Amino acid sequence: MTRRSIIRATGHYLPDRVVENSFFEQSLDTTDEWIRDRTGIERRHFAAEGEFTSDLAIAAGRAALDRAGMQPDEIDAIVVATSTPDLTFPAVATMVQAGLGMTRGFAYDLQAVCAGFVFALANADGLIRTGQADRVLVIGAETFSRIMDWTDRGTCVLFGDGAGAVILEAAEGAGTSDDRGVLATDLNSDGRLRELLYVDGGVSRTGTTGFLRMQGNLVFRHAVEKLAATAHRALDKAGLTPADVDWLVPHQANRRIIAATAQKMQLPMDRVVLTVADHGNTSAASIPLALSVADEAGTFAAGDVIVIEAIGGGMSWGSVVLRW
Repeated sequence: MTRRSIIRATGHYLPDRVVENSFFEQSLDTTDEWIRDRTGIERRHFAAEGEFTSDLAIAAGRAALDRAGMQPDEIDAIVVATSTPDLTFPAVATMVQAGLGMTRGFAYDLQAVCAGFVFALANADGLIRTGQADRVLVIGAETFSRIMDWTDRGTCVLFGDGAGAVILEAAEGAGTSDDRGVLATDLNSDGRLRELLYVDGGVSRTGTTGFLRMQGNLVFRHAVEKLAATAHRALDKAGLTPADVDWLVPHQANRRIIAATAQKMQLPMDRVVLTVADHGNTSAASIPLALSVADEAGTFAAGDVIVIEAIGGGMSWGSVVLRW
């Protein structure tokens, strides 16, 4: 028998404030049509004043626990993927631990920007496979509205705030691709590409928060190539092919990137979970948000093969193949 990590439950949270594309027409040389055509984004959510990344993460975690019918102390560990923590330290995950009333176990953050949830899920899967935890709450949470340059129409129209969560739980499998749970992961990074997507501030270098900077055309080109490649590698590791995939749940950054990646994987768009129109790019939160929204809608059936994939600053990218 093989120890696997299966998804027990999902949950998500979106701030109350909904920002339509028309909001940006008031201050930028842009239009709703321009944003929709180039990105597929129609609206996004912004956190309220005094509403922090930890608040979003706690709400998403609580939603997942409620859906699972579990108490916080049934969780052994919390891993939070975020690039927009409340404070330099402590970790957002420890704030979530306290906020949920969890009095045992351990909690820590992981930072891989938009690929953060993929890295966190792979990390949590490792904790379960090696017996260090039986149940792990994995959360992606971001308040990217706090690092936007509102004069840069190439970036500020793209991002939103939100949080998504999954509970991973240990289960026994036969060790084949027919098992439920995480079947394979593929993680990558290339620090030489840092200038393509980064924040120009930080504690050590500038002592400021800084703003997000991006070379959009180059990011687009790398994203399509690297996302398709990592998905194929993960499928190979799992002993599966694109023909076995029931659903693609990609990082929700840009509809054109998602469509081009799906085409490279020979997947029709009706097998792709899309939330980018309503959420924008929520970085590490985008995949767990999409998973939770789809789960809540009853999109996935037991036994479905799902591929999740993301790319972000660093550059960092990766994928996970799992069976629902």
